[in-house]
Amino acid sequence: MSKGDAEEVRKKAHERGLYPAPLNAGRSRNMQANRRKDTKPETVLRSALHRLGYRYRKDLLLRFSGQVRVRPDIVFTARKVAVFVDGCFWHVCPQHGRQPNTNEWYWTPKLRRNMERDVRANTALADAGWHVVRIWEHETLEDAVARVQAALPRSNTRSTLAKSHDKNH
Repeated sequence: MSKGDAEEVRKKAHERGLYPAPLNAGRSRNMQANRRKDTKPETVLRSALHRLGYRYRKDLLLRFSGQVRVRPDIVFTARKVAVFVDGCFWHVCPQHGRQPNTNEWYWTPKLRRNMERDVRANTALADAGWHVVRIWEHETLEDAVARVQAALPRSNTRSTLAKSHDKNH
């Protein structure tokens, strides 16, 4: 979709009341810059895990019965561990989440739907035998890595496997 087409689609959606028109061009640029995947906290965590020898899939679509689709940020498929790096605003962090002051009619239900989707994802994953790790964007890298490591046996990393391979040869 071209930039002009996207602007026209947004304009029509604003006119139909599907979501609010931006307050100004700067706010509009900020909102358009928000990413669904590859956020900074997510890429920093992935990089740290990779340096430690962990291998994973990123942004992998998982389908479950009842047409439930889940797309964790980091997925350890063989060990059935799904990691989500949640933004404080978008997922209503109990420590940093806040209710928006403008366009509450839009944001309150949207944020509630995000929270409900998180619960559905957690339930679908747990019902399928997966371990879910949810990390808030404000958590330190060390804490985030430790939480992922707690869900994954250390002995399954490539670096550990390589060391054990070297010992045997």
